[in-house]
Amino acid sequence: MNVHYVFFLEFRLYCRLLSLIGAEMPYLTKTAPCPEPIDCKILTAALDLFVTRGFHNVSIHDVQKTANVSIGSIYNHFGGKEGIAKALYSHLLNEMSEFIDSVITEVDGAINQCNRIIQLLFEYTETQPNIISYVLYSKHSEYIADGSPICSAEPFVKMRKIIQSGINNGEINASDCMIASAVIYGGAIRMIQFRLDGLINKPLPELYDELISTTWCNLAIDPAPDNKAIKKIIAEPEQLAVSI
Repeated sequence: MNVHYVFFLEFRLYCRLLSLIGAEMPYLTKTAPCPEPIDCKILTAALDLFVTRGFHNVSIHDVQKTANVSIGSIYNHFGGKEGIAKALYSHLLNEMSEFIDSVITEVDGAINQCNRIIQLLFEYTETQPNIISYVLYSKHSEYIADGSPICSAEPFVKMRKIIQSGINNGEINASDCMIASAVIYGGAIRMIQFRLDGLINKPLPELYDELISTTWCNLAIDPAPDNKAIKKIIAEPEQLAVSI
């Protein structure tokens, strides 16, 4: 059996175990209320089912049984399975938007803010894999007819605005925000996908420093004080060539 496929199965089992012990609540930074409201129970159950089975392979009765609520409660709160999916997507985008706002508030400088966002996404991929998988990789257009593309959602607009501010103030060496965004965030998002698919067998935080070093070697005009790894690569570019 292919080693990557074996690791993929192990990682999915890990995700499932997290959900069973209550770690897979649909919150990134908040603590779920206790006792858990009915609508939260439904969203929690649906998140696990949609990610592990796929939206079209989950019935409203599957959600009802996993959440341990009545069918009437589901219809009263969400109107049906499509309503659950839409509410879950909106809720999780809001969670992402709030964590990006906190980074903007707490961290100075565009480069440091980008790095912190990537660092947190890597951490959440390990601790909340189903949330990250649902937001980034579910085919939302298949069941949310009026949904906008994920890249135009509020959290990703905020992420691009950080880069644009860095370009405007001379911190980031780029002229096109979209190209810079693809370079800065694209590698991290692809690594998240590889991790969720079982192609990377190390926890992503262990790979963070190397990714950040290669990402900024041509984009950081004046590396911020916190970016020691970036400064090292710029000072010793031959090491980057060897590592590649």
